[in-house]
Amino acid sequence: MLIGILQTGHAPDALAPTSGDYPDMFQRLLAEQGLSFRTYRVLDMDFPASVTDCDGWLITGSRFGAYEGHAFIPPLEAFIRDAYARAIPMVGICFGHQIIAQALGGKVEKFGGGWAVGPTEYDFGGKTLRLNAWHQDQVIEKPQGAEVIASNGFCENAALVYGNRAFTIQAHPDFRSDFIAGLMETRGKGLVPEQVMAEAGTRLDQPIDNCILARRIADFFKAPRQAA
Repeated sequence: MLIGILQTGHAPDALAPTSGDYPDMFQRLLAEQGLSFRTYRVLDMDFPASVTDCDGWLITGSRFGAYEGHAFIPPLEAFIRDAYARAIPMVGICFGHQIIAQALGGKVEKFGGGWAVGPTEYDFGGKTLRLNAWHQDQVIEKPQGAEVIASNGFCENAALVYGNRAFTIQAHPDFRSDFIAGLMETRGKGLVPEQVMAEAGTRLDQPIDNCILARRIADFFKAPRQAA
């Protein structure tokens, strides 16, 4: 199964030599799941010719806001709506979670409650999973037809499922804790409150459940579905 990675951001230059860029992180996360990948740098306006060019689509994280006026955002939203209408499965992570919600009628804002950073626990239908977070923006109003499948006291719409058409997660199963430590050094200073980063630093040695999410993402892509 060929998954198109729609790249909407970059890892910091200082971290990329050891961590790879965002598409590399997803390929590493999903390496044992029997999927193949093709990357499109949509942030540079490198879009697929058609939503049918791949069997499914994965939208990465980004330092940009879904509500900002970047040139790639309107065509990406149109692509999302087209893929959704044709029942081509999509997975969105962090920014990907937000842009899918926004494209389908939800609302994304810079959350007044501040930042979530580092290992964070989420309730997935009664099962607690710990995943790395790095965000202030949130989906504050989910689209009609989206079902909340994970939340916590900080992030109400932490994961959404849209029938068998889209599965989106606010947290970062693609981020290892060493990468979060690097983000705090390269992007966090002056952006994320020092107290938030200091507290997150005390949790970086906690185990995270990336492997569980890797299986859930792969299972979602591989689930039988009929074209719309």
